[in-house]
Amino acid sequence: MDYSKFLRYLSEHLDTSGTGERYILRFAQKLQYKECLRQLQDYKRQFPALRRVRVSPLLQAFFCPLSHNSGSVDTRFGLVLEEDTRIRVHSTSTDKDKKSPQPWGVKRIGAQDAWSISTGNQIRIGVIDTGADFSHPDLRYSLGRGINMFNRGMLPYDDNGHGTHIAGTIAASGGSRGMMGVAPRSLVYPVKAFDHNGSAYVSDIILGIDWCIRNRMHIINMSFGMKSKSQSLQNIISKAHAAGIVVVASSGNDKKTRRIDYPARYPNTISVGATGKDGRIASFSNFGPYIDIYAPGEKVGSCWLGGGYHEMNGTSMATSHVSGAVALLLAARPGLQLSEIKRKLRRAARPIPATASRAKPTAGELNASRLLRNKSRSKSS
Repeated sequence: MDYSKFLRYLSEHLDTSGTGERYILRFAQKLQYKECLRQLQDYKRQFPALRRVRVSPLLQAFFCPLSHNSGSVDTRFGLVLEEDTRIRVHSTSTDKDKKSPQPWGVKRIGAQDAWSISTGNQIRIGVIDTGADFSHPDLRYSLGRGINMFNRGMLPYDDNGHGTHIAGTIAASGGSRGMMGVAPRSLVYPVKAFDHNGSAYVSDIILGIDWCIRNRMHIINMSFGMKSKSQSLQNIISKAHAAGIVVVASSGNDKKTRRIDYPARYPNTISVGATGKDGRIASFSNFGPYIDIYAPGEKVGSCWLGGGYHEMNGTSMATSHVSGAVALLLAARPGLQLSEIKRKLRRAARPIPATASRAKPTAGELNASRLLRNKSRSKSS
């Protein structure tokens, strides 16, 4: 098929000012995508503006900044057009200058008791976030190279702090003088898709998941969300699921009873709500039937920029506890499927009491110690 007319149209409507809308263009057929991609490489010499087009082989899609009057591209050329929306991390700051923490959340879920069975050894976790502080002493042995979506020639350095906080809860290995995460011998691969404000486009997330699939991550941590559904994001998460990757996603901080954010609402994820130090659902957390598991998310201390530590609130923080616990489980029981992991998490969970304003939750609070003990008993029986 000749895509010259489409590529000329795309070149004329690509926005170079940075003020236009960003779009995801999906091809219905893989062969169509491959042929158009081949022609795109040739036309880049003739039309330099086409160099602004990014591609996702797994999704069979182009990502393009387009001018406001180009919305007919889907009807004219038979593509699926989707707005490339903004997405934000799920957390708020509480204390910027906390000393080296012994995180209450790691203790609460009984991670130390599980370490005699598993420390998460050799489990690879893609953390799609703001990057990580590669100079932090507690993360020295906890980070793989990862990828920087803004500049692929640079390490994914964190310029926000959120990603470093998530990485610390999952895999910090600072020993007795520093912080220990839930799975201290797992390896976090930072995927920097979020900017210094904790904001990203869906296309950046898709490319991050694409990278995680191609680099054979075992787990993807997604401590972020948005209110609207993205079919493109759901499609690429389904591809991660088909590749055997466990996707753990935060439910959001809007106090909603029967609604959670995307991507946690997609069925091929483990959706996470937050609890406080009293073992009840945190006041900010979404809750209800869409939550698979709750975990500590209130005043959680973890690693921060410049080698320091920081307390934060959010279902983001809860999600990193769950990713760490799944790493412990997968190191002990390789090859577990998502449905099995969800079932084991639920069976091992600590019940959460009802409150005056909320009914008893259908899901419980993460218990890594019981999760690994149950594994050990089932293996020996």
